[in-house]
Amino acid sequence: MKFHIDIAPHTLHFKQPAGTSRGVYLTRKTWFVTLSSPQKPGVVGVGECAPLPNLSCDDLPNYEERLSQACQQFCETGNINHDELSPYPSIRFGLEAALWQWQRNGSAALSQTAFARGKMGIPINGLVWMGTFEEMAARIEEKLNLGFRCVKLKIGAIDFDRELQLLKDIRATFSPHQVELRVDANGAFSPAEALSKLEKLAKLDLHSIEQPIAKGQWREIAELCKRSRLPIALDEELIGVNTLDAKEELLDTIAPQYLVLKPSLHGGIYGTKEWVALAKSRQMGSWITSALESNVGLNAIAHLAAEVYGLQIDMPQGLGTGQLFTDNIAMPLQIKGDCLWFLPNS
Repeated sequence: MKFHIDIAPHTLHFKQPAGTSRGVYLTRKTWFVTLSSPQKPGVVGVGECAPLPNLSCDDLPNYEERLSQACQQFCETGNINHDELSPYPSIRFGLEAALWQWQRNGSAALSQTAFARGKMGIPINGLVWMGTFEEMAARIEEKLNLGFRCVKLKIGAIDFDRELQLLKDIRATFSPHQVELRVDANGAFSPAEALSKLEKLAKLDLHSIEQPIAKGQWREIAELCKRSRLPIALDEELIGVNTLDAKEELLDTIAPQYLVLKPSLHGGIYGTKEWVALAKSRQMGSWITSALESNVGLNAIAHLAAEVYGLQIDMPQGLGTGQLFTDNIAMPLQIKGDCLWFLPNS
């Protein structure tokens, strides 16, 4: 065998319940894959395989069995079979990240970017989870006090008029030049009501809305992208769209303004780079987001974002979820102001 891989399941615990329109997360199960090889004695690479329950296309009953098979195949060949693993983005991502770190001789500095050298922070959005009106208002105030210039709110769980009032309260104090506002509906709106709600949101000078209606309704979401004054970003819509032809068909049919890319959901490192290139060639914007991974996965995603976007990474990315857990994995990542920094010497 060219490589050896150890697989270790791990459960992360949220500091506070993480609410989405699909339910509330209290814990997060993930798997760490640790790669080693006699070619480099003492050098390991660690990756994270973390499918999201009821969302990931590879959230399957036999996930651990499929993960073990993929690791065994990789150990025997020394190569990641991207075609075979395209239906399993979280497994592909974990193996890619582990191999990336091993190739970097075990260093957590996965790229050769200014971010990896601790010379540049990546701007990120402050994430406000769903909750009661009072909870969300307090969380918004906390993010603004920390210096975030971009705040993303999860909406769709409480009364829409109350969520609208929250956004109006922010806009009454902070102009679009002072604070960029993004919202994520996680598919909570019905097609019949979506355009009306988007028009109300558009009056508040928001940056964008993620996935206003549930995935799989291409005709309806394409119509919204065409008619809405509020730019639309696709997220869940991209899950399970794994081949190049399918990706091109989706983008050309729906024509969204933005893509929100999560390596664990949208094809790993390989697939994320493919989505970015396809979007760029169509003059569509994109940004990269973590999907509730531990700091192990977050570190790989942050280095991927730094590598993909380079010094032009001025659009806030969604890389703040590492702070959500009480028992996270130590990593030289630190949020200062509204930027995520990699500080190898701290």
